[in-house]
Amino acid sequence: MKLPEFKYHPDPLATGSIIESDAECECCGQARGFIYTGPVYAEEELSDALCPWCISDGAAHEKFDATFTDEDGIGDDESGESVPEEVVAQVSQRTPGFSGWQQERWWTHCGDAAAFIGRAGHEELSAHGPEAIAAIQESAGLSDGKEWNEFFAALDKEGSPTAYLFRCVQCGALGGYQDCD
Repeated sequence: MKLPEFKYHPDPLATGSIIESDAECECCGQARGFIYTGPVYAEEELSDALCPWCISDGAAHEKFDATFTDEDGIGDDESGESVPEEVVAQVSQRTPGFSGWQQERWWTHCGDAAAFIGRAGHEELSAHGPEAIAAIQESAGLSDGKEWNEFFAALDKEGSPTAYLFRCVQCGALGGYQDCD
């Protein structure tokens, strides 16, 4: 079965937010072969309990008042860039989130939410090129030199510190932020 498309999280299998599973969805009651593993903010305990289809069509939000990204974390605090309320609703209520070390943030650019590419360490950032490296360096507030070089070398996709990489859905620019435990 083909997964629903998520504009702001285009490959949730690669990021680990959705996994193959025989589990039954708490929302629709079906076992569709995939289950969401990211954060769920709701009154009920819904960890590893929702299928991607119920997230995509808004059924999980409607039934459980579930959100998948904190609305306050959607937008770039440093630039003060805001996005329309319907974009905030799309990201928070109908898009798989991701788990971070601290409170997750969803990067925005060009007046829109960006697409989450995934967690990145030194190797992944290097593979995405200088623009990705510069975006995380700016986020870290470190100029070129020993401190940045040590921080960059320590970045680990599965460890701490890690980077969270996004691509603007309007212009293709890379951005994001870094975080640690």
